Amino acid sequence: MSEMLERYAAIQHDIWSHWMKWFFKNDTQENRERWKRQMNTPYDKLSESEKESDRRVVIEFMDHLFDDGK
Repeated sequence: MSEMLERYAAIQHDIWSHWMKWFFKNDTQENRERWKRQMNTPYDKLSESEKESDRRVVIEFMDHLFDDGK
């Protein structure tokens, strides 16, 4: 369990790190307002493009998860 936990934590860190790099390049008032709205909106109420963005993150996670440590 500990090995799996560490692998998932490393994947999450990679995703978070990617997001933070993007965030610091794109931190505008307009984006902050949109992010506030999105974080307070349940997934099923998001627009289709916003859902697609979340799906891409899950695909990235799954790609890392099933890459056999390569």
